[in-house]
Amino acid sequence: MQSGKRFFSRFALPIAAAGVFSVCSLQPALAAESDQALDAAEAQALATWTSDIASIEVPGQGCFQAEYPNLYWKAVACGVGQPRAHTVPPPKGGTNVTGNGHDYAAGVSGLISKAVGTFPSVTGVTHEQSVGVAAFGDNGILGPNEYTLQLNTNFFNTTTAACQGHSGCLVWQQFIYSTDYLEAGEAEVFMQYWLINWGSDPCPSGFGSDDEGDCYGNSNYANVPDYKIARLGGETLTAQVNGSTDTVTFTVPGFSYAVSGPDSMLDISTVWNLAEFNVVGDAGGSRADFNKGSSVSVNIVVDHTGTPAKPKCERNAGTTGETNNLDLGTCTAARTGNGAGSIAFTESN
Repeated sequence: MQSGKRFFSRFALPIAAAGVFSVCSLQPALAAESDQALDAAEAQALATWTSDIASIEVPGQGCFQAEYPNLYWKAVACGVGQPRAHTVPPPKGGTNVTGNGHDYAAGVSGLISKAVGTFPSVTGVTHEQSVGVAAFGDNGILGPNEYTLQLNTNFFNTTTAACQGHSGCLVWQQFIYSTDYLEAGEAEVFMQYWLINWGSDPCPSGFGSDDEGDCYGNSNYANVPDYKIARLGGETLTAQVNGSTDTVTFTVPGFSYAVSGPDSMLDISTVWNLAEFNVVGDAGGSRADFNKGSSVSVNIVVDHTGTPAKPKCERNAGTTGETNNLDLGTCTAARTGNGAGSIAFTESN
């Protein structure tokens, strides 16, 4: 399991003769300017492609890949493996800084159909490692360059038909990029589904029990390169729901990977109004420890119904149990278009 309940976490991206000098001395400068212009144009084209491919729906349910400059999805084989599951006690304090509830989320009055998480600025980061947290049983995928990107929904007031009438049952969905999730040297992109407070009845088909009254299950997996933390600034995670299909997309410069599955797993499209995005520890309630002097800016753009278009910066509204060791700065919200807005904040140590 990738994470768990807030406070009940399971595992929860140049000299010559005078007559020649005037010409020859200009050539290197002109070449440098030309290279710079080409680099800038290529960078802009790559940025446009990254934005465009995330807006193109995948052609069905399954696993897909796209490669720059092509603006189409190619079906690829999905990865196979069992969800990670760790039962841990509720945390009792600790030194977690960001995560385990203490995080910003973009909140809206209507329903979210799409959320895009990026890290516009990453400075001072030289290394990171996932470490165990005693309150969560020191579980997780631990070691250098182990981390997850998580884009998480709310799980408060989220009863849907997927709960099948179980009293107190809540649904929660995570859109995830996780390093070394199924095997060493390979990362996975997937969605994790939760039926929180399901009770003592057997979990429905496709779900396993955490032995604490909750059920969890994973979507298909897209096999993805295991990117080191140095690539963080170029990584984008996108979550989309449309009432029939849910999709998670992970993009790095030049490549994009997607997994889609039926919205009926949780009916999350009917209740999603809060989006949390961050880089945190790799499963099991673990913590992503960054070197001193690290600073990461986080941006979450949401498309949604309801007014106003500008979302709220909801503090202490995170739902994942995993954490990082960065201190939260101030959060600002902005309107980015009709039915779209964003929140942005910085975290550093």
